[in-house]
Amino acid sequence: MIVSNFETYKNSFPNARLTRSPSGVLEVALHTDGGKLVFNGHTHEQFVELFHQIGSDAENRVVILTGSGDAFMDVINPEGFDFFSPRGYDKILREGKKVLMNILDIEVPMISALNGPVLLHSEYALLTDIILATPETVFQDKPHFDFGIVPGDGVNLLWPEVIGSIRGRHFILTRQVLDAQTAKDWGVVNEIVPADGLLVRAHEIAEGIAALPPLTSRYTRIALTQKLRRLIDEGAGYGLALEGISAADVARSIASNG
Repeated sequence: MIVSNFETYKNSFPNARLTRSPSGVLEVALHTDGGKLVFNGHTHEQFVELFHQIGSDAENRVVILTGSGDAFMDVINPEGFDFFSPRGYDKILREGKKVLMNILDIEVPMISALNGPVLLHSEYALLTDIILATPETVFQDKPHFDFGIVPGDGVNLLWPEVIGSIRGRHFILTRQVLDAQTAKDWGVVNEIVPADGLLVRAHEIAEGIAALPPLTSRYTRIALTQKLRRLIDEGAGYGLALEGISAADVARSIASNG
C-alpha cells in the first residue's frame, strides 16, 4: 500500500479543509468556497480520492468529519453528473461504491460533527463511529425522490440497519424528516451539542481516543465495522444499479415529453 503524507494531500481538495492536531486528530470540513457544501458530480468524484488519501495516511489517529456554514449537506446541484447515459452512470456507480468502501477503509475511529441539516449522503455519517449533532440538525433523504430515482447509494442499506427495518424503510419511502432529538432517541445520534460547542466536543472525544495505543484504536475501528463492510460490499453495487435503471426511465420520460 502506498502511504500518504499529510503535507502532500492536505491542500489537494477544493471542497475539503483539512487540519490535523499534533496528536493526529484530523478535522475534515466539507465546504464550497468556505461556506456550506454544494454537492455535485465534481465533489462526488473528489471525495473518493479524499477518503482514500485519509485512509492511506498512517499518521491520522482519529478523523472528525464536519461541514461548513449552517448545514452539513443540504444542497445538490446536477452539474458534473450524467445520470442518463450508460457510460455516465457507470462512473457514478463506480464512484458511489468506492467512496463508501474508502470511508470504511479509514481504519481509525471516525466522529461525525453534524453542524446542521443532513438532507443527502447521510450514509457518510452513518459509516462513522460517533455522531454528534446540533439542535438544528435534521435528517432526510430528499434528492433521490425529488429527481425520481431509487435511493440506492447506501442510505437504503444503512438506515434500516441503524434505526430498524420498518423505521428505516418508512424514513426512505416517505422522505421523513428526523429532528435531532428523535434521531438521538432512535440511536442515530450520540449527543446533541450547541453549535458553538460542537467541534470543541468532537475534539475532546477525539483526543481521548487518540491517547490510546495506535494499534488499539485502529483495530477497534476495524473490529466495530466488519458488519458494515459486509453490508456495503454485498449491497451497494446492486442498489446503485437499481438507481441507474430508474434514472434511465426518468431520462426516457423526459425525452418522450420533450
